[in-house]
Formats: sequence, C-alpha cells, structure tokens
Amino acid sequence: MFPMKRRATILDMLQQEKMMKLPILAERLGVSMETLRRDIAVLVEEGAIEKVYGGIKLKEEPLGESLIEQRLHHALPEKKQIATYCRSLIQEGDCIYLDSGSTTLQLAHLLQDVQRLTVVTNSLPIVMALMHTEIEVLLIGGKLRRSEQSITTYDFLFNFDQLTIHKAFICASGVSLEKGVSDYSLEEATTRKKMIEIATHTYLMVDHSKFERDVFVHIAPLRAFDTIITDEQLEDTTYETYVDAGVSLHRAT
Repeated sequence: MFPMKRRATILDMLQQEKMMKLPILAERLGVSMETLRRDIAVLVEEGAIEKVYGGIKLKEEPLGESLIEQRLHHALPEKKQIATYCRSLIQEGDCIYLDSGSTTLQLAHLLQDVQRLTVVTNSLPIVMALMHTEIEVLLIGGKLRRSEQSITTYDFLFNFDQLTIHKAFICASGVSLEKGVSDYSLEEATTRKKMIEIATHTYLMVDHSKFERDVFVHIAPLRAFDTIITDEQLEDTTYETYVDAGVSLHRAT
C-alpha cells in the first residue's frame, strides 16, 4: 500500500473508532511500527490527527467539527459521486458559488472545461484548484478561518448584494427533517445563509453520513434548497422518509 493511501486508511479508521492504539493500528495495516510512526508524523504535521497516551485520534475543533485536511479523505468516492452529478447542473456562462468544504472541492476539480464560468467562493483550496484555469474566480473578503481554510465575512466586510449568483452549491454538517440544515460554525453559517438568499438556484451537497444529524448552528430549512444531492449509500428508508415529506432529494450514482 502506498504511503498516501495508507494515511487515508488511518483517517478512515479513526473516523470509525475515534482513538486507536499504535500496535493494533500497525497490525491492521500490516506495517512495522517504524513505518506507522512515519505516517503518524506526517498526519500530525498536517494537523489531521493528534497523539494521545498510547495512541492517536482525530484532531477536532472545540465544537466537534473535524479539520478539512482529514475530511478530504473521508467518504471520498461518495463525494466524487455527488460532485459529478452537480457538474451536470453547471452550464456555460454561469456564475456559481462554491461553498467551503471537501465535497465542493471535488466539484471544483471538474470545472476546467466549462466556458465563460465565474466562480465565487470563500474557500482557499478551491481557489488553488482553479488557479491554473481560465475560470474567473472571485474570492470573498473577510476573516481567515484556518481550520477550514476559508474566509468568513459579514455584510459590513463584503457587499453580497452586488453579486448575481445563478447557482449556489452549499455544504453542511447536519441534515434533519425536524431542524433542517445545520453546521458547527456560526461564521460559516452567516455566509451560507446570505448565499442561499441571493442565489437563483441553491443545491445542498451532503454525503449520507450527514443525515439525521443536528449540530450547533441552524443554516436553513430543507425547503430553501432546490435539490439536496447525496450519494447512493443513503439508506432506502431514510431516502423514502425525506421524499415522502416533500424534500427534493437526489442520490447520485
């Protein structure tokens, strides 16, 4: 197994088990302790994990949101499914908003061939992904949020009303019928609410693990989105419950 793939596997394991002892982890990966320690050193340097007594665990923000570096590897095939479907919604000449998040970053990688496209974003990784394309990129100004590698802002820092957004692609940490769409960051939620308000069409990009979760900050009711796009791993019972409730929900394949 290549080192990058092995480190992604470590992050996937920690998503499931939260904390792991090093000997157990080395045995599951089939590597020596020396090799494992090199992988751990890289992940610690990247800010994805932290060492605890006898093992390692994911590094998290105080409110429980995982850092974007570790989310880039989690459920990657599912995020690519969602991104591929959302790419089909984007047309030549569109002005779109790409929210900060690991799923929207996958969508950014698929946009190189779209002609006369303008992308508005608050995500530094998305800016870097589009750096060497002909896409016009507008980065929202404001305060740097290091853990998410994003810019958070308010009306007094950035004039949202001057933007014409045809399609907004939004991410979130929680989706439920009762409380709608939610996230961990009040500052990120402020930008998302404003983009939902001004965009002509709004799409929510969330993998199956986000359903039936309510987290810290409310963003919007489910009816605020034209369509919620998730992956094919969403259980049939959950899918049917949301559709029966009148939610426009699409499972990308």
